[in-house]
Amino acid sequence: MYDLNFFRNNLEQIRHRLLARGFVLDAEAFQDLDGRRRQLVTESERLKAERNQATVTIGQRRKTGADTSEQQQQVRAMGERIAELDEGVKQIDLEFRDFLARIPNVPHDTVPLGNDEQANVEVRRWGTPRDFNFAPKAHWDLGPELGILDLDRAAKIAGARFAVYWGLGARLERALINFMLDLHTREHGYQEVLTPFLINSASLYGTGQLPKFAEDSFRCEGHDLWLAPTAEVPVTNLFRDETLNAATLPLSLCAYSPCFRSEAGSYGRDVRGIIRQHQFQKVELVKFTRPEQSYDEHEKLTRDAEHVLQKLGLPYRTVVLSTGDTGFSAAKTYDIEVWLPGQNGYKEISSCSNFEAFQARRAQIRFKAGKEKADFVHTLNGSGLAVGRTWVAIVENYQQADGSVLVPEALRSYLNAERIDATGGRLV
Repeated sequence: MYDLNFFRNNLEQIRHRLLARGFVLDAEAFQDLDGRRRQLVTESERLKAERNQATVTIGQRRKTGADTSEQQQQVRAMGERIAELDEGVKQIDLEFRDFLARIPNVPHDTVPLGNDEQANVEVRRWGTPRDFNFAPKAHWDLGPELGILDLDRAAKIAGARFAVYWGLGARLERALINFMLDLHTREHGYQEVLTPFLINSASLYGTGQLPKFAEDSFRCEGHDLWLAPTAEVPVTNLFRDETLNAATLPLSLCAYSPCFRSEAGSYGRDVRGIIRQHQFQKVELVKFTRPEQSYDEHEKLTRDAEHVLQKLGLPYRTVVLSTGDTGFSAAKTYDIEVWLPGQNGYKEISSCSNFEAFQARRAQIRFKAGKEKADFVHTLNGSGLAVGRTWVAIVENYQQADGSVLVPEALRSYLNAERIDATGGRLV
């Protein structure tokens, strides 16, 4: 979301920068709205000045005992016209709000130029993919063989893109959630928060999912409630319409939540296994910072998410997304991609984004220090991590020739097991 005056005064610069991400700004439509608004405001201000002068004149004539009925009728007519003009301005302001709400964030100057993911730039790698002495299996084969993953029964009770976990498969999911929350709160300085899993439209608008991406979310019929697509939405909106004390910034929060997505634009992608689901679990990292802190904090947040994979011994690489691949609300995004041997490639497991003031302006989240003028915070978020994809990475990277899966050392105390084999899965 943009400040109207800033947008008006920097229209050509913004138009040019948005072209880098493949968005064509309708500058003529903006200028038409702006021109109509200016015309209404100018006429309204002229009439208000005339009305004020007429009111003074009426007062003077009354003192002399003169008849002012005609002048009073003119003043009333002016008032009615002013009310019409002001209502017209309100309606155009709503059109402006809708117009600006559909325009993506301007990419940061350090974001590489490009049309899609082919232009993403790798910035670092950690770990070496394991050299197997047997052909590694994908999780959609290995999980059912161990009895810990059941896609057929999930389809029976809910449909495609859902999963049922059994035994140690379910416990592994739970262990990962607790491990991630403990790591982020004990070592990385985040405060844990548990928010509602249902959210209202204002919350989705605040973080940028509405109005543009309504089809990507699930709505509760008959209620202004949606299933949260990620904990980013409720956690960011905790401070909607509030002014934070600058002394509390940067504020770092982490939250577990189930996430619900219709995946409306992804049919045909990742159709096997549990890479792309309608429901999945995630631990989310969210930061609120001063503007001058946000890019340092963006680097820290990304490193915090990477640390989860390091503790689990999972090879990964980190890439900075190109202008054409960066999400609607983000100014800059790092994707962390974990190595999946069963699929012989890297797969995104976390997106860590700096939204600058884009979300804060939509959600009206400000900060203030002393007598300084209040300003919008910068918001950041990233998965720390997507639990289901971490589950996949462990099963595929730690699989053994006998079909079992070793449990990473960091998880053994959470899972109370060192190995997952067929005895730890479905028994019926």
